[in-house]
Amino acid sequence: MGDYNKDTAFLGQTGPHFWTTFMLLNTIFVSTGFNGLYIVFVGAAPEHHCLVPDVNLTTAWQEAIIPVTEVDGQEVRSQCLRYKLDLVRNLSAEGYAPGTDVDLTGLEQEGCLDGWSYSKDVYQTNIVTEWDLVCDDQWKVPFASSTLFVGYLIGSLISGQLSDRFGRKKIVFLSLGAQCISVLLQSFSQSWRMFCITFLLVGASQISLYISAFVLGTELLSKTLRVIFTTLGAFLFYCIGYMVLPWIAYAIREWRTLLAVLSATSVVYLPLWWFIPESPRWLITQGRVAEAEAIVREAARKNKVEAPLVIFKETESLPPSKTYTMLDVLRFRNIRCITLMCLVLWMAINVGYFGLSLNTSNLSGNPFMNCFLSATSEVPAYVVSTWLLKRCPRRALLSTFLVIGGGVLLLIQFIPASLEYVALALEMTGKFGFTMAFGIVYIYTAEVYPTVLRNLGMGICSSAARIGSITAPYVIYLGTYNKALPYILMGSLTIASSVVNIFLPETLNKDLPETLEQMQEWQGLTSSLFRLCRGTKEKKNARNGGIGHPQKQNEAKSDLQSIIV
Repeated sequence: MGDYNKDTAFLGQTGPHFWTTFMLLNTIFVSTGFNGLYIVFVGAAPEHHCLVPDVNLTTAWQEAIIPVTEVDGQEVRSQCLRYKLDLVRNLSAEGYAPGTDVDLTGLEQEGCLDGWSYSKDVYQTNIVTEWDLVCDDQWKVPFASSTLFVGYLIGSLISGQLSDRFGRKKIVFLSLGAQCISVLLQSFSQSWRMFCITFLLVGASQISLYISAFVLGTELLSKTLRVIFTTLGAFLFYCIGYMVLPWIAYAIREWRTLLAVLSATSVVYLPLWWFIPESPRWLITQGRVAEAEAIVREAARKNKVEAPLVIFKETESLPPSKTYTMLDVLRFRNIRCITLMCLVLWMAINVGYFGLSLNTSNLSGNPFMNCFLSATSEVPAYVVSTWLLKRCPRRALLSTFLVIGGGVLLLIQFIPASLEYVALALEMTGKFGFTMAFGIVYIYTAEVYPTVLRNLGMGICSSAARIGSITAPYVIYLGTYNKALPYILMGSLTIASSVVNIFLPETLNKDLPETLEQMQEWQGLTSSLFRLCRGTKEKKNARNGGIGHPQKQNEAKSDLQSIIV
C-alpha cells in the first residue's frame, strides 16, 4: 500500500471540498448531543411524599401525617414514609390536634401504600412520576441510565467491525436512521422494562453514529482540518446539541413529547447521504482503488486543482487487504499493550465525564440551568484543546488534564456544605478537565492505530469506555449514602489512569499509520528502565576512569527525561 498522504498532497490542506465535508459531518454530531443525556430530565426525581387519600382528615392532620426528618441541618418531609393512616384517622375523628394533644414522634409509621404525590413545579411528567421509581424502586433510574451505556457497549463492538467491512458512510447513515426510530419507539414505552430495552437501542445506534462519523472525518480530511475536526469540530458540535437540550426540555415538560421532538431532529440529516463521500482510505484497503480515485478527483475539482493521471500508483495491482477482527488487536504484543493502556484511559475518563454529567440534576439550583452550565463548561475545553493539540505532545496534555480533573474531585469533599457555590465551581472545573481529556483521547487513539485497524481499535476502546459509563450512574447513586464517596472513587481512578498514559507512544506531527508495520512501537516501562540503567552504569564507569560513551550517556538522559515527563 502506498503513502496516501503523499499521493493526495496535491489537494492541499484546505479548500471547498475539505470545508464542506468538515461542516456536513459536524452537523451530524449535534443530534448526538440532543439524544445523549436527556435521561437527566426524563429520569429526574421531583419533590415527592406519600399520597394522602381523602379520608376526612382535618387540614392539620393532612399536613402532619408526613413525618419531618433532618437532612444536612434542614428539616424536610419524608419521601417514603407516613404516619399510619388508620391511627391518624382515629385521632383526627376524636378531635386531637397534632403536636399539641399528640406527640408525633411516638406514632407508628408505614410506607406509601397509596402511592406518591409529586411536585409539578419542574416536571409535568417523567418516568419517575409515571412509574413511581422512588423509594424501594429508586434503583431503577440508574439502571435505566446504565442500559443506555450497555447499548453504547454493544454499538461500539458491532459498529467497528461493520464499518471496517461495509464502509464508514453506510454505517453512519444506518446508525442515524436507527437512532431516530429507537428514540421515537421509546416515547411510546408502556412500562419501565420497555423503556430500558429501547434505551439500549438508542445507545447502540448513537455510539455507532458517533464513532463511524468520527473515523470517516478523520480519514476524509487533511492533516490540518483533521485536528480541528477531532477536537473543536466533533466535540463542539456535540456540545451545541448538549447546550440546546436543557432549553428544549425546559419548553417541553412532558417526557413523551420531549422524546418525540428529539427523535424528529435526526430526520433532517438523511439528505446528507448525497453530499458526504465514502473514505478513500478505506476503499483502498478493500482494493477498490478506482472508486477511491473517483472521490479524490471530485475533491480536486471542487478545490480547483489538477489531479495527476494516476493517483494511487503503487496500489493499482494490489488485491484487497486482509480483513481484521478483534482478535488481531490483541494478537501482537505491541498492539496488545497499546490497546490495554487505551482501555484503562477510556474507562477512567468516561466514569468521570458521565458521572459529573449525570449528577447535574442532583446539584442545588435550577436543573435546566445546571445542565446548561455543565455543557457550557465544555466549550472552552474544546477550544483550548484544539489550540494545544497543534503545539503540545498528546501524552503530556492528556496526563495533565487527567490530574486536573481527578485532583479537583478529590478536593470537593473538603468543601463545607455551606459553600455550595464553591463546590459547584470545583465540579465545573473537574468537568472542564474531563472534557479536555475526553477530546484528547479520541484523536490520540485515532492517531495511534493504523487505517486497517483504526475503526476496530476505536470501537474496542469505546467498548471499554462503556464499562466506565455503565458504572457511572451507580457511582453517583453511592452519593445517597455518602456524598463524598463518588468523588473519591472518580478522582482516584483518574489519577491512576494519568500514570498509565505516560507509556503510550507520542503522535504529534506524525502521519497517520496505514498498516500494522507503520504503527509506532509501545514505549514499555521495562525497556525504558533497562536503557536508563545501562546508560547510568556506563556513565559511572566513565567517571571511574573507564571508557566514556557520550552517546549512550545522552540516550540515558533522554530516557530519564521521557520517564519524568
